[in-house]
Amino acid sequence: MTGSKGWILMVLLVAAALMLSPYATACAQGTGTAKEKTTGADSKKVSTADATPVYKPPLRGSPGGRVGGGTRGASLEAPVSLSVLVPDHVGLTLQSQPSLYWFISRKPAQPIEFTITEKDAIKPLVEARLSPLEKPGIQCIRLADHGIQLRPNVLYKWFVAVITDTDRRSRDILSGGMIEVVAASPELSTKINQAPKAQQPFVLAEEGFWYDALAGVSDRIAGAPKDLSLRKQRAALLEQVGLNEAAEFDRKEAH
Repeated sequence: MTGSKGWILMVLLVAAALMLSPYATACAQGTGTAKEKTTGADSKKVSTADATPVYKPPLRGSPGGRVGGGTRGASLEAPVSLSVLVPDHVGLTLQSQPSLYWFISRKPAQPIEFTITEKDAIKPLVEARLSPLEKPGIQCIRLADHGIQLRPNVLYKWFVAVITDTDRRSRDILSGGMIEVVAASPELSTKINQAPKAQQPFVLAEEGFWYDALAGVSDRIAGAPKDLSLRKQRAALLEQVGLNEAAEFDRKEAH
């Protein structure tokens, strides 16, 4: 009996080993598949983070675009590059008090002035000296801070100027652009409201709302100034409308 029991036990052990081996292999394959799925998910996250908004200009036929800008050094201790961050056509916004963005390559000692006016008006809505800059780079003007609201379907011109000589304003370093407020269609409102906050600038850019797309990315950068993916998103928007110097400065700021 003892020998018979020993033989039976041996058979059972071999059978158990044969049964466990495929199970172990299946577990290993399952683990490997799970890792691949996790890697795929991580890859998807990376690709989403690395995605950039694509700006599609509106088909409205509105005239106008950027004016002035460039680098000048007259009456300055060093050359300065100034540009408003707008496309080379009338930029659209959904907001009556949008944020306006502009770029300056360094901090000048001279005062900086902001003006905004209706396209054919003589008297500006706002003509104000801006506070001294904390640092060069991309700057923001919030119309709410100036207590004005833009009217829908009216073209506005806005300018930023470095005043190099208060007695000779023709020497100003000046850059300007145009803006128009339009109402959102019900379809657009639904699309924006259903999009996650991180994706809203993508929707706005694709729908042709330059100012809102730029503000959406910029607000996220303000909350995470060292987030390289957000800087890349804004730089991509700027490059799409030919604002390469501001885009390059923005990329460097992330490091």
